[in-house]
Amino acid sequence: MTESLIGFGAVLVLVLLRMPIAFAMGLVGMIGFMLETSFRGSISMVARLMIDASQDYGLSVVPLFILMGLFVNKGGISRELYQVSNAFLGHFRGGLAMATIVACGGFAAISGSSLATAATMSKVAMPEMRKFGYADSLSTASIAAGGTLGILIPPSVILVIYGLLTETSIGKLFIAGIIPGFLGIVFYLIAVKYSVTRNPEAGPAGPRATREERIQALLGVWAVLLLFFLVIGGLYGVLNFWPINLAFSPTEAAGMGAAGAFLIALFRGSLSFKETFEVLRETSITTASLFSVLIGAWIFSNFVNVAGLPEALRGAVTAYDVPPWVVMALILAIYIVLGCIFESLSMLLLTVPIFFPLVAGEGGLGFDPIWFGIIVVVVTEISLITPPVGLNVFVLKGVVGDVSTGTVFKGVTPFWVMDILRLALLLAIPALALYLPSHMSG
Repeated sequence: MTESLIGFGAVLVLVLLRMPIAFAMGLVGMIGFMLETSFRGSISMVARLMIDASQDYGLSVVPLFILMGLFVNKGGISRELYQVSNAFLGHFRGGLAMATIVACGGFAAISGSSLATAATMSKVAMPEMRKFGYADSLSTASIAAGGTLGILIPPSVILVIYGLLTETSIGKLFIAGIIPGFLGIVFYLIAVKYSVTRNPEAGPAGPRATREERIQALLGVWAVLLLFFLVIGGLYGVLNFWPINLAFSPTEAAGMGAAGAFLIALFRGSLSFKETFEVLRETSITTASLFSVLIGAWIFSNFVNVAGLPEALRGAVTAYDVPPWVVMALILAIYIVLGCIFESLSMLLLTVPIFFPLVAGEGGLGFDPIWFGIIVVVVTEISLITPPVGLNVFVLKGVVGDVSTGTVFKGVTPFWVMDILRLALLLAIPALALYLPSHMSG
């Protein structure tokens, strides 16, 4: 156990010294494994993991969902999502901010990335909110908070990574994220309502859209609805009816989603040969980066397991007769503290190999692995908008430019308070995350 804690501390130090998380975990894991076994055993373990990762069919879900999100972005769907949300919500006080939250939820359903959602929606929503005199604190906060939905509402790259790390069904993780993701949208709308109630001038009401404008806006998002229904419906099994069998595995769903997003962007005339090449290039770079951190996490996980940290933690919990809910509370407290220092993926990769065997693995405390995955992602969402890191805040700052991070953090406070309440609700009622997966076909 001591060796594992030293290794964990070494990774933290290397990351704080700006070493990439993939190399930090891989280096510490390889050296630690070598000290626990042998040099030959460590080299063999690393080589085996790299070969297995390159040949694993299940890992192809990662580049396919990334490709899908990039094609969606090129198709200009984000603007249409905002327009339809604005048509129905814009006439309320704070309505443009509410429309931003709903549009972020819709974009997240076909993007899977929080950073992409925040960056894209800031370009679409920020000019409109400034046009109608919205306070920068509310405008930027609604975009930053809405962007966090990208890692929970399926398809989510973070859920894919969690599923790969823990060998949990990615399809069930996706379905489990639907209700908590919807709750996130509702709770964020409450946060907007609270903000404009306290300061009505922060979000003045806009003009009411006509019936014809609303119908026109709805017609503009048919492609989004079709793509989401195809991907999630195939995973859930609702498209499996005679004589057509469209029940998808996660990899097949990702392939259908990527192909559908490509066709949508192509038919909209928003793809040239140069832009298509750029999408493929960006997909390759992002995939290589994610695979690097995933392999590094596996190497570090092997070292932690050989050093006996999960068994030691289980032994300590058993010896001191600590109630499971106390253990879970301590783990969540650690996540919240780490979220103030590390970005979401780094935090997930560092902690899941340690905590998962304790709470949801074989011989652990008996928590459902799917429920635990959703809880981890919700806590990670909180870390995206909390100081001093708040990665979504800094992404937004980079896109908008003329708004201070202090302004964004001030405006985003009601939103992460709502996240804490949502987390408490999911802890108290696990069925919110587990009901839909329990009814999946197959």
